[in-house]
Amino acid sequence: VQLQASGGGLMQAGGSLRLSCAASGGTFTNYAMGWFRQAPGKEREFVAAINWTGGSTYYSDSVKGRFTISRDSAENTVYLRMNSLQPEDTAVYYCARKRGLYSGNSPPYRESASYNYWGQGTLVTVSS
Repeated sequence: VQLQASGGGLMQAGGSLRLSCAASGGTFTNYAMGWFRQAPGKEREFVAAINWTGGSTYYSDSVKGRFTISRDSAENTVYLRMNSLQPEDTAVYYCARKRGLYSGNSPPYRESASYNYWGQGTLVTVSS
């Protein structure tokens, strides 16, 4: 499975970006997907996740209300719409495929160890 993240860039605070993650070489439809980010000098952290049906979404407290995760199974793509960007959102953003076909809450959506396929990351830089 290959995951290709794109859409990052340089934005001013208050701006918006939409990240895309295109999956190829394997099954996408029946797996939950997630976005994580890693800022310079910090550990990778959970941002958002979406279950395999697209009917349930999960967000970290720091992005809830500003970011929206969605998926298009026909296009094998998961998106992260980021609004009201802040300098603290600056990070490399990674998409990932969660372990387990048709997985529910186990393994946990918010744990990076729950994901076994990762994209290469796309850099988002937000200036003040």
